[in-house]
Amino acid sequence: MSAPAIKAPARQMMELLEELAAFSAPGPGVSRLLYTPEWLQGQRFLQERMAALGMEVRTDGVGNVYGRFAGSQPAAKVILTGSHIDTVLNGGKYDGAYGIAAAVTALHYLRQNFGQPLRTVEAVAFCEEEGSRFPLAYWGSGNVTGLYDGSEAQRCADSAGVTIASAMEGCGLGRRPEDCGTAAAAGYAAGRAPLREDIGTFVELHIEQGIVLEQAGLEIGIVEAIVGQRRYSVKVAGSTNHAGTTPMGLRRDALAGAAEMLLAMEQAAIAAGNPLVATCGKLEAVPGTPNVIPGEVQFTLDVRHSEADALEHFCSMLLAAFEEIAWKRGLTLQATATLATAPAPMDTGLNQQLQHIARQQGRSFRSMVSGAGHDAQLFAPVCPTAMIFVPSRAGISHAPEEYSSPDELAAGLNLLTAVLYELAYKES
Repeated sequence: MSAPAIKAPARQMMELLEELAAFSAPGPGVSRLLYTPEWLQGQRFLQERMAALGMEVRTDGVGNVYGRFAGSQPAAKVILTGSHIDTVLNGGKYDGAYGIAAAVTALHYLRQNFGQPLRTVEAVAFCEEEGSRFPLAYWGSGNVTGLYDGSEAQRCADSAGVTIASAMEGCGLGRRPEDCGTAAAAGYAAGRAPLREDIGTFVELHIEQGIVLEQAGLEIGIVEAIVGQRRYSVKVAGSTNHAGTTPMGLRRDALAGAAEMLLAMEQAAIAAGNPLVATCGKLEAVPGTPNVIPGEVQFTLDVRHSEADALEHFCSMLLAAFEEIAWKRGLTLQATATLATAPAPMDTGLNQQLQHIARQQGRSFRSMVSGAGHDAQLFAPVCPTAMIFVPSRAGISHAPEEYSSPDELAAGLNLLTAVLYELAYKES
């Protein structure tokens, strides 16, 4: 059986993708935030669909959904594939859901055509990745890999004050040590990874969420690494004063200082070059009145790079530049780190396997860095991990206009199916 002969049923995948998109809160696009009624309906739908396809279905304590075909070699580690069920507010129907629909379709196709695998295969729908409702991301895969110690469920609350623990309880969920086994539960309590020690390989299929593949006219992106991220909450404080009576030379204008800092950020990022990116996505001035000099400004800072040393150096340099600007203007600066994830290189051997299959299938492809974070980055330190991209029209994602054509989605499905065949059905 050679990889080019594999052609999974794209229509089945597209139908599943459309059905999943129906579980959404009212409004543009798809809104399926963690532990909302729409999320719970989608989770239950996936369980029913997996069971109807003959999979062994289970959920864990946080709501990750698994559909399994057991292998004939029970001692062999699990081949895991999938993505996340949650969305951003008013997002698209492909982000996350495509990887789930493709995983279910691929495993069902393989089971129907080649029988029982040697190694157990599982499709997973992680309960959350986006961080759209609660102030943390990767809650689903983070519970599988040991990123979280469980205390977050009580600490983290949404904008309405609802904690993760309370929201889970409302969905009939709750993290139980017995879900993971004694050894894994002990490791979890101590903040160590991984919780699931039976995972041998993880492969995630995803839309690119960028414009690189479309501009290059390529079918497939094989991810070399997922960038590391640093996020900061920055507070700049000066003096609130009257806009008409305070001379320009006597002002301690927090907003003017923040503006200079953000211009310095943009210039430094451009000078650093690809793949580094730096963004301020939110800025608030206090008191926010037209005739009052802002005495305080808070803004966010998001910096990403695929190399840990380069990321660390840029952030240190930038924060030092901010301090100098603040000192020069008589302002005070407070920068608080809110997120720090390390760059995650994908497995070289798996990537070579994907490249070989892509050539066999006659697909155009390139190796690339992912500028967005994904569940795959949490698995990279735990087990051999790979990530496959398909093009996104105009690079648009996290919006109702998010789109990849059926042919593009089918190309990713067939590459995923072929590599899962090699991982699960071929003798080592």
